[in-house]
Amino acid sequence: MSLQPSGEPGARGWAGRVVDRWRSSLRLRVSTTTVLVGVAGLILLGAVVTVTIRDGLFEARRDEILADATARTRSAQQSFDAAIANTSTQVQELAYNLVAGSRAGGGGVVGSMLLRSPDESAQVLINDAVLPERLLDGAVLTEEMRAAVADGGQHWQSISLPLSTGGGPGIIVGSEVTLPVAGVHEFYVVYSLDPEEDTLTLVTQVLSAGAVVLLIFLGAMTWFIAQRVLGPVRQAARTAERLADGLLDERLDVRGHDELATLGRTFNEMAESLQDQIERMAELSRLQQRFVSDVSHELRTPLTTIRMASEVLHASREDFAPAVRRSAELLQTQLDRFEQMLADLLEISRFDAGAALLDVEERDLQDVVAHAVELAAPLAERSGSRITVTGPGRPCTADFDARRVDRIVRNLLVNAIEHGEGRPIDIAVGVNEVAVAVVVRDHGAGMTPEAASRVFDRFWRADPARARTTGGTGLGLSISMEDARLHGGTLEAWGRPELGAAFRLTLPRRAGLVISSSPLPLHPGEAPVQPVADDAGPTSVPDLENLGGR
Repeated sequence: MSLQPSGEPGARGWAGRVVDRWRSSLRLRVSTTTVLVGVAGLILLGAVVTVTIRDGLFEARRDEILADATARTRSAQQSFDAAIANTSTQVQELAYNLVAGSRAGGGGVVGSMLLRSPDESAQVLINDAVLPERLLDGAVLTEEMRAAVADGGQHWQSISLPLSTGGGPGIIVGSEVTLPVAGVHEFYVVYSLDPEEDTLTLVTQVLSAGAVVLLIFLGAMTWFIAQRVLGPVRQAARTAERLADGLLDERLDVRGHDELATLGRTFNEMAESLQDQIERMAELSRLQQRFVSDVSHELRTPLTTIRMASEVLHASREDFAPAVRRSAELLQTQLDRFEQMLADLLEISRFDAGAALLDVEERDLQDVVAHAVELAAPLAERSGSRITVTGPGRPCTADFDARRVDRIVRNLLVNAIEHGEGRPIDIAVGVNEVAVAVVVRDHGAGMTPEAASRVFDRFWRADPARARTTGGTGLGLSISMEDARLHGGTLEAWGRPELGAAFRLTLPRRAGLVISSSPLPLHPGEAPVQPVADDAGPTSVPDLENLGGR
């Protein structure tokens, strides 16, 4: 037995696709809106035209009917006045002849009735003459109509004809006539409006057909105009995307001298200006990188000579006077710092030149963290900070360059000691199927979110006036970021004033794994999410040694 899924998810998917299409297509929105407005306008116009034509046809037909009924009533009265009838039989024959002759006269007459007036007191009585008899329907001749005719004059009323007489709209007209010896009677003539209704139906059909054709034409024209107007806009969007991808030679094809052509020329001028500025900045950057690289290499030789002389002086410092001995020690310390600055500059130049390489091997991140903590312990002891390391209780193995990762962790740890203000420093190491991570957290002065977004910029310092206790070039975090990217990992920063700062390094366990989230939270309010690998190749297979319990 199989269960069929309901149609609701499919309907929601279809509706979602329609909404996405509506939001992403300006041409569709313009065309649809124009057609809908056109439909509303045509409906309103059609209603006004139809009502006007209907009222015009009705009023013209009504006036014609009233004139015809007046003529028939006058003719009937003249016939009655000229007739020599003294008995009820003769008068009855006159009444029947009048009713029978009314239909023969044409003019859209459905039938007629000659009824004795309720107030008549003549002694001679005749039967009511009605042809056809189905007209004696309460819907055709109402009490209100009879009362109005009894008051005198000609009166009319719109009615619906019985289905037995063909149905449809009609008009009944009534007035009084006087019969010989029988007295006053009411004479009613019933007219059909079927021809006028047929005319109105034809007009409505013609208007509807014309409206449909006009809407199709309007939709096609709107679509075409939107295509012509939005085509250059889409071309501009595609060109802008190519420019963003680095294809700086892309330009728009400009035709004509209208507003769109002006937009295209302005866009091309902007692209030309951007290309010039980007190329000029790129050339300046290449010159700067080459200058840094050349200077760094050229300083190596004199620095080596100075280093040798400094070591000789430093080894013999006990034989010098106190002031000279202190100078020899300061010279040795500053040369160490100078060498570190040159090393950082050379490393940055290798990253800029794309010459940085990885020496990858499988290592446990916890061992690298322990080594970095051991090296930074004297500095932490002098600053009064206590370092605490927590791990997951299982190996955190991954393929990485141990030298570069050790440098990242040492930079983060030294940075935490520098800004930790003697408060505890917490280090956490984590692992999951895809990635390993380490978080270094201090509880010092912290930094603003703006500073956290710029902390990896070269030579950038949150507070330039702040004195350094450990020296440095301002390139440590920038080099750490480049090392993390070289591994396909991430290096992130978080901080809040007076709450401290945290740095998180996340590395893939194998080359080719895509990290969707880190095993460790960056800050206390963030919960870690277990990621999944996006690739399915052999390089994306997680380490199986720790998955035996799953």
